[in-house]
Amino acid sequence: MAKSNYQFKKRQKELDKKRKKEEKRQRKLENKVVENDETEKESPS
Repeated sequence: MAKSNYQFKKRQKELDKKRKKEEKRQRKLENKVVENDETEKESPS
């Protein structure tokens, strides 16, 4: 029976976490930009 490659699984899990974290950060930045745009549009009125 083949032995599991735990280091590979661990590395994949870490990469998935990092990717998810980066996607979440990007979404937050996009939301912040949208909010800033909306407030800028409202302010000059």
